[in-house]
Amino acid sequence: MSRKIIIDFDPGIDDALALCLLLFDPEWEVVAVTAVGGNVSPAVANRNVQALIAYLDPPRIPRIGVATAPDEGLPVEGRFANAVDDLRDAGLPVAELRTPHPSEKVLADEVRAAPHQVTVLALGPLTNLARAMQRDPEFPSLVHRIIIAGGAVQVPGNITPAAEFNIYCDPRAAKMVFASRAPKTLVPLDVTNRLSFSLSLLNDLPSEGTKIGALLRKILPAKFRAYRQQLGLETIHLHDTITYLAACRPDLLRYEMLAGDVESTGEITRGATIFDRRPVPAWRDNRLEVALGIDAGAMRQEFFKRLQQVAEAAGPLTSLEDE
Repeated sequence: MSRKIIIDFDPGIDDALALCLLLFDPEWEVVAVTAVGGNVSPAVANRNVQALIAYLDPPRIPRIGVATAPDEGLPVEGRFANAVDDLRDAGLPVAELRTPHPSEKVLADEVRAAPHQVTVLALGPLTNLARAMQRDPEFPSLVHRIIIAGGAVQVPGNITPAAEFNIYCDPRAAKMVFASRAPKTLVPLDVTNRLSFSLSLLNDLPSEGTKIGALLRKILPAKFRAYRQQLGLETIHLHDTITYLAACRPDLLRYEMLAGDVESTGEITRGATIFDRRPVPAWRDNRLEVALGIDAGAMRQEFFKRLQQVAEAAGPLTSLEDE
């Protein structure tokens, strides 16, 4: 029996890949897809979500939630600007929603409609989740689990020396989610950095004759270019995709229960995730399940296996701008 899930994300190339995998995964019933600003502005996130759903055309169309800016605005809109996180190069058609609903409303509605059954896969800033908790104070006790792509425990950040990008974008929201009583799993840079992908990934993608293969062959080269130009790296990380895989195969990771918090006001530590790892910790609340180890080889194999499976399930290419 499939499990209910909502993907809350800021697409984004990595996010788009995670969505492709999730929408055609028989283990999950995607009840909603909610946009949030982060990698891209809220307006671009909304456009990308609608375009991806229209193009992928899954057997069951999920509800779509639209993003609005965080209360304090986005400090950055795309760590690598349009080069890595705008999907315009894919030539996806865009249709406006007839009756758009805010992402936080969709989250709150769907979780309340199926108490203790809905997992939220949070692949962007936690703006929508914090707002859903404000909208419905019972949300933390009704959600099955929140799986968060974000944070850094024992490694440097990737947007500042102290902070990981998703948490940095809206640290006040992250602080609220960390403090909530919702069951939470954090998949930080400590594990997602362990898997990197070289240009050979492009040769191992599904056939360009498949709907998913055609899309990924259009959008992934831009991510490699951006990593090379901005970071001087020949390999890329797929933080959001690895977090999706962690939701599917938690047995491939090692977890610790830790009490954690988020620095929301620091001048140079904004967005830092802090955990009490002392021998006798004094913090008792804000406990999260935190992934600190990963079987990288097995996870890589799982990625390619699932990628081929969902490409077959999604079917052949029918409508990607004049292939």
